[in-house]
Amino acid sequence: MTPISSLLPAASLDAFADEQYPIGHRMALSEVIGALSYALDLTEGLPAGHCIRVCWIGMNIGTQIGLPVQTLSDLYYTLLLKDIGCSSNAARVCELYDSDDLAVKSRFRQIDTQSISQLTRFVVANLAPNAPLRKRVGKLVHLAIHGRELSRELITSRCERGAGIAARIGFAMPVADGIRRLDEHWNGGGNPGGAAGTDIPIESRIALLAQVAEVFHAISGPKEALEQVKRRSGTWFDPSLVQAFECVAATSDLWNMLKDSNLDMHVRTLEPQHLIQYVDEPQIDQIAQGFADVIDSKSPYTNGHSHRVADYALAIGRQFGMNPAEARWLNRLGLLHDIGKLGVSNSILDKPGKLDDQEWARVRLHPVFSEQILNRVSVFSSMSFSAGSHHERLDGKGYPRGLKGAEIPQVVRILTTADVFDALTSDRPYHPGRSVAEALAIMEKDRGVAFDPDCLDALKSSQEKSGSQAA
Repeated sequence: MTPISSLLPAASLDAFADEQYPIGHRMALSEVIGALSYALDLTEGLPAGHCIRVCWIGMNIGTQIGLPVQTLSDLYYTLLLKDIGCSSNAARVCELYDSDDLAVKSRFRQIDTQSISQLTRFVVANLAPNAPLRKRVGKLVHLAIHGRELSRELITSRCERGAGIAARIGFAMPVADGIRRLDEHWNGGGNPGGAAGTDIPIESRIALLAQVAEVFHAISGPKEALEQVKRRSGTWFDPSLVQAFECVAATSDLWNMLKDSNLDMHVRTLEPQHLIQYVDEPQIDQIAQGFADVIDSKSPYTNGHSHRVADYALAIGRQFGMNPAEARWLNRLGLLHDIGKLGVSNSILDKPGKLDDQEWARVRLHPVFSEQILNRVSVFSSMSFSAGSHHERLDGKGYPRGLKGAEIPQVVRILTTADVFDALTSDRPYHPGRSVAEALAIMEKDRGVAFDPDCLDALKSSQEKSGSQAA
């Protein structure tokens, strides 16, 4: 078989030059995490750049109160990664509300959860909007009885998952703990542990305040953002932080910069300069693995999917004679190819029946989202086209571009083969997982039509070598 390096998109070849990036290509950790934070905005149904804007607000508050530089560094990454665990409760939110989890999550950010009246109005407005009245009433009664424990369950799941992923990526305990305690309130009325006052890490206290300010600024502007923060002083927020926010909010720079098209670059300058971290190859691998966990947490039906696709793609690629650098690139591609699925509601992803036209159109956008997100990160940009093309078919009937034949690079054909194989052998809402033999027989019917024959042969060979029953 032809060596894989000759089959990859030309833009990918630079990634294979070395096991380590040259000094001139050293990449700051802040650039990688800042770019990937756009994926976290998707899973919360928030406007693109939400985490970046929260980081701008939060770092201005941290500077205003004179935080030590190490704490500022921890705050910086807490702000960018505050939502890294949010995909873990998406399916549960969808189940409880019988509604679009992205819309529910986005609207939930706008209410004061310590206000019974606001919380009641939110539940009534968002609970099973398209369901029959009897079902809605039943769900309302269930939430009325179990609402507090269910809320704690959702927040605990998100915060613990986020803290765990941050730690696995390699962030220090203050960052992980800042994410874990994000939803604690100054008066003890928050979750998951009901911590109060200065028992809540300063990173968490600032991140929650900055988050609320950004959400209301995006909806109604500076005046409403300031009003909402002041209204929650002493309940949600540390009063001294509210005072600091009032000081920074009095300057036009804070608000004007939130609309600046170069805000990403400005935010990168806020990381304490002598504590700037640079990523090496192993840490880039850790980041890819961590975000694969974020992706796969979105739905119970995709648990482990990204990791398995990476493994299957590597098994296929080895039949083409990959070298170690090529294998590393392909592994990252497999791990991150579905990052755009964070922007698709679980009401669609987990639907057991046939999708309607509107739902199908949303599904077809997920590779577009993947391409856009990965293209933001220079270390992953060489794989953005491949990730955005993993649902293309040789016969031109794939999506999103309808590429055909030679227009589809061989590495995309490898990824597509691995992706479909895992989908067939895993439980999905619309079918139970098939055996290896059954999956290969189904794919064989589309040899040369959807799947590249060489890739299909390589998949079969790899399964035989692994001891799987392929026949």
